[in-house]
Amino acid sequence: MKTIGLIGGMSWESTQTYYRLINEKVRDQLGGLHSARLVLYSVDFAEIEALQHRGDWESTAKILGEAGKALESAGADFLVLCTNTMHKIAPGIEEVINVPLLHIADATASALLRDGISRVGLLGTRFTMEQTFYIERLEAQGIEVLVPDHDQRNTIHSVIYEELCQGVVSPDSKSAYLGIVDALSDRGAEGVILGCTEIGLLIQGSDTDVPLYDTTEIHAEQAVKLALREDSPVKASQWLS
Repeated sequence: MKTIGLIGGMSWESTQTYYRLINEKVRDQLGGLHSARLVLYSVDFAEIEALQHRGDWESTAKILGEAGKALESAGADFLVLCTNTMHKIAPGIEEVINVPLLHIADATASALLRDGISRVGLLGTRFTMEQTFYIERLEAQGIEVLVPDHDQRNTIHSVIYEELCQGVVSPDSKSAYLGIVDALSDRGAEGVILGCTEIGLLIQGSDTDVPLYDTTEIHAEQAVKLALREDSPVKASQWLS
């Protein structure tokens, strides 16, 4: 079994979900008392959040790059960045490490293509919904991406930072999110990506007839598949084939 390196804390609410899912999936695959081999570096999210909203992505890349190097030194065979938004600076992390990084958008694209989804809605932070780093990664796989309108994006973003990252799950926010999911479906989305690792705390597949793709679940599943593979490909792009 390979050792998984988790860069977490963005927020810790979703990082604990990664930890649980990865260990559950290893147990399900291997049985008995088996659990995952992993190391975790959890950052202070207040520092990251302040830099995000100042647009200082260079400083976030330095912080997370140092985290990645620490995990590599601790024995991680590959890294999992436990957040969607901070994949904006994934190339900066990859520049300073010698082990692969399993990209969350690549894992998500693999799941969508497996299910024959070619047009998908995207929920996430404003950074994820409005910037190109995530959407272009999906479009490169032939997947058309629809994003909510301006007011809906503001609602999604504020709920993530003001509620979900602080462990608050509101029925009103859940209703608002499900309304946005329905609106994306009406626009032709064949499924909707929960493109922030906290959103799965608020809405689940059982809440709607629209197929939901929880990136936390998908990312954790792909990490376990890689950890349990006997071969050890050098390039992350080979992992999802």
